[in-house]
Amino acid sequence: MNLERNKSVGKTGEKIGYAFGYFMFTTILFLALTLTNKIPASWTYFHIMGVTLAIALTGTLFKRLLK
Repeated sequence: MNLERNKSVGKTGEKIGYAFGYFMFTTILFLALTLTNKIPASWTYFHIMGVTLAIALTGTLFKRLLK
């Protein structure tokens, strides 16, 4: 019997969780900025996605550089 945990399932779950958290954060940020009129009227959800993606990639870059 193989009682060892399948690590590929854990990695997949981690990536799905990260993507879910990313979209949840982006949606909440977009709604908050829209309701407070803090973003230009021409900006869409995709602009906010780009900003949050840039922040996430910058954080990942710093994490790898400081390793």
